[in-house]
Amino acid sequence: MKIAIACDHGALALKNAVIAHLTKKGYEMVNFGTDTLDSCDYPDFAAPAAQAVAEGKCEKGIVLCTTGIGVSITANKVKGIRCALLSDVMSARMTREHNDTNMMAIGAGVVGEMLALEIVDTWLGTEFSHNERHQRRIDKVMSLEK
Repeated sequence: MKIAIACDHGALALKNAVIAHLTKKGYEMVNFGTDTLDSCDYPDFAAPAAQAVAEGKCEKGIVLCTTGIGVSITANKVKGIRCALLSDVMSARMTREHNDTNMMAIGAGVVGEMLALEIVDTWLGTEFSHNERHQRRIDKVMSLEK
């Protein structure tokens, strides 16, 4: 699976830990930056990652910043993206089962590395339920983009 990943300066260390962790597990990571601690603007990195997912160049995406809020808002502005801001394992599982999210966001200042990696693993390892009621709700949400 090919995964888009991006961060701002506030989440560089966590992004690098996620890349190392997922690369070891056999995922193909596409890094949209940033790759320095220089102050930067999160939309410059989160938006191209979200575009890659929306266009099918990557199957899923992970975006990170200090809180996860800015990158999740940015990703959700891209048509076709359903990005969930995650800070616990149960939400990671439920957002895949019920919302079929194609991107996730984490706040490096909110979630420690060990928990973040568990959230990532749970999110990537959980399939959409294909339950009719969940699909109906997703369709209603996505119709708002029209």
